[in-house]
Amino acid sequence: MSLHVPYGSWPSGWRAEDAAQAPRTVDWTGFAGGWVRWVAADPADGRNHLLTASAPGRVTDVLPPGWDVRTAYQEYGGRPWTAGPRGETVFVHWDDQRLHRHVPDGTVVALGPASGDRRYADPVIRGDEVWCLRESGGVRRQLVAVPLDGSRSERVLAGTHDFLTGPRVSPDCARVAWTGWNHPDMPWVRTDVMVAGITTDGRLTGVRRLATGPDESVTQVEWSVDGRSLVVVSDRNGWWNPYRVDDDDRWHPICPRPEEFGEALWRVGASTVAALPGGTLAAAHGTGARRLSVLGADGGLTAAGPDLNGWTDWQSVTASGNRIAAVAAGPGRPPAVVLTGGGRTDVLWTTPGVPAGHLPPPVHRTYAGVHAYVYEPCHPRVTGPPGETPPYLIQAHGGPTSRSRPGGVEAAIAFFTSRGIGVADVQYSGSTGFGRGYRDRLRHRWGIADARDCATVARALIAEGRADPHRLALRGTSAGGWTALRALVDEPGLFRAAAVSFPVLDAASWAAATHDFESRYADWLIGDAVADRSPMACADRIRGSVLLMQGARDAICLPRDADRFVERLCRSSVAVRYLRFRHEGHGFRDPGVVAECLRAELDLYGSAFGFLLPGNGAELS
Repeated sequence: MSLHVPYGSWPSGWRAEDAAQAPRTVDWTGFAGGWVRWVAADPADGRNHLLTASAPGRVTDVLPPGWDVRTAYQEYGGRPWTAGPRGETVFVHWDDQRLHRHVPDGTVVALGPASGDRRYADPVIRGDEVWCLRESGGVRRQLVAVPLDGSRSERVLAGTHDFLTGPRVSPDCARVAWTGWNHPDMPWVRTDVMVAGITTDGRLTGVRRLATGPDESVTQVEWSVDGRSLVVVSDRNGWWNPYRVDDDDRWHPICPRPEEFGEALWRVGASTVAALPGGTLAAAHGTGARRLSVLGADGGLTAAGPDLNGWTDWQSVTASGNRIAAVAAGPGRPPAVVLTGGGRTDVLWTTPGVPAGHLPPPVHRTYAGVHAYVYEPCHPRVTGPPGETPPYLIQAHGGPTSRSRPGGVEAAIAFFTSRGIGVADVQYSGSTGFGRGYRDRLRHRWGIADARDCATVARALIAEGRADPHRLALRGTSAGGWTALRALVDEPGLFRAAAVSFPVLDAASWAAATHDFESRYADWLIGDAVADRSPMACADRIRGSVLLMQGARDAICLPRDADRFVERLCRSSVAVRYLRFRHEGHGFRDPGVVAECLRAELDLYGSAFGFLLPGNGAELS
């Protein structure tokens, strides 16, 4: 029989420490010698490990202890490793951002001299060289060839644009393709597709741009297995769909439909399609939720393998022969490395999950054209008192040109739902996953459309009788912090508080001081209204309580802006708590810091909503 306990005061066995340890970033799958590899973060040592599995559950480290497989390319990173036919592995080490070569006997050798201003990403091995991206001084990007034995200097292959993705070499090594874009565009606004021939001495010839439009975004290019055509994921029809491009530059839609087969290109090397034999493709696709399918040469879609139901998010799709490896997640299923093909599906490795009964499956709702995932309060033994409606948190994801991934953030959401607090994860205007038209709703309206959408979802939850109209708060990270604060400004009678982590606070300061990749992003997001739209300019209009959590080493959302914002809140007599973490950057990695932030959030909501926290014994003041 369930106990009746006031919402927000439920005793939960899912502690802040548990939620902080659970999320392990897992990404960058690939094959090496028939075995699947991937990169996973380890909260215990703070490093990213390159792991491999010869069978389900038989997982080992590829590299000796001490290596951290991660790149800082364009600040957000990218694919950090590749494998060669002779058993060697080339990877980027976080501490020095250099390329290193690991051979089967365990030897690791740095490729090239140390250079503090260079970063590498998205490598592929071609002959006796590594072809990859090189970023110099944070502002110059080129395709380069690095000798595998370190005997020669690096060769510049191409430098066609301000920003580039990594080289995709055709199976016969005769051609190479990549994408590029220039300021002020972002890759989800406009990109060019480049193709070149490769001479016998490894140089590029006949570099040319394929026919792409002025408002066309390409997320990925891959050669077919036979090398006869280039597969391009483009939104020329309003959705990121796959096309085959022939040698005469004719584009043939493979599967035209109102679904996304691509993702916003925040990190170079991300893959949602992979080439399979016979002109087929492995593809992660969908609207909102994703499926993993095999896309036939005739455009038909079939399930990529058995036992894939329940996985609703797929990324890092790679293939070897007819075998497909990817990272999958879903309601109640934390991120896992999945291998499918040959009539079977194996879960090779999985991250820790949330205990049963502490997290409900998200319900995808659409309110007045705004998408959201709704998580109701959930506990295996406790429910709310009859007649009481629960408090709700309106959550805004980062980006803003991004989306939430059900299964990827559930550890933190379960921390609140298991205590009797609902969460609505808003996919506000500008979010990916719903076509270009939905993304473009945010153009020049950041801080308006997104904040309005959060209010729309909140009011819909009230109208449905799901949420207490007097106990609503906002939470958001990075760009989502901007959205949360703007909603707090614009809706003083609707929201009581906001918890924001490393938020964008001053668009002018952010655009002037942030890294090169996002330095012109505000042109598209805001236009000329940079100063007036920023939370910094509206601090005196905030009426709710604020919790601000900031990393002192953040190179994207600067700590000095957080300091200034808190000073303005204090001058306006706004109730504010400020947590500044000396060793954290943009995105907290230390489990102790993550746990402290979750506890601070719960304190904020307890104070704003007036409920007792288990173990405190008194109302928070």
